[in-house]
Amino acid sequence: MTIRPICITGNPVLHARAQEVTVFDEALAELVQDMYETMDEAPGVGLAAPQIGVNLRVFVYDWDAEDGSEQRGVVINPTLEISEVPEGEPDWDTESEGCLSVPGERFPLKRANKAILRGLDLNQNPVHIEASGWFARIFQHEFDHLEGILYVDRLIDEYKDEANEIIIERGWGKDGLSWLPGKEKLEG
Repeated sequence: MTIRPICITGNPVLHARAQEVTVFDEALAELVQDMYETMDEAPGVGLAAPQIGVNLRVFVYDWDAEDGSEQRGVVINPTLEISEVPEGEPDWDTESEGCLSVPGERFPLKRANKAILRGLDLNQNPVHIEASGWFARIFQHEFDHLEGILYVDRLIDEYKDEANEIIIERGWGKDGLSWLPGKEKLEG
């Protein structure tokens, strides 16, 4: 299996809706294995196929639940239902998230506290997960990637302006930039 480069904001695959998976074969299984290895090396709690330049509706996740159990899996062609997103200012301490496609940055963002995720696994078996708290946040974040939305696109104006300044300062926001987990230098 292979650790793959992670695309940085500006790559067109990150800003377009991903395609439905129609073929469940060895190539898809290899893609999922590569996604797990890349996510683990980064490290991250989720990774969507567009983040490694693959325009398919697939994401993997890995979250240690509060009860100590590991929640690890893949969801293909997901749908997501969420509870209402609370109003008000997001809290820096409890609602900050980051993204492997905007590496090294974190900003607070309001998300729904509950989510119901449905889709398929690699064997085309149904997946149905009801999540709350951070687990629900992970699903919303990764599902957004499949819709062509980065979390920085959802920030309130104050934080969106700050994120955009960082993106400009770092020379991001254009096609061809990526980083390889385990290496420190950006590629492209």
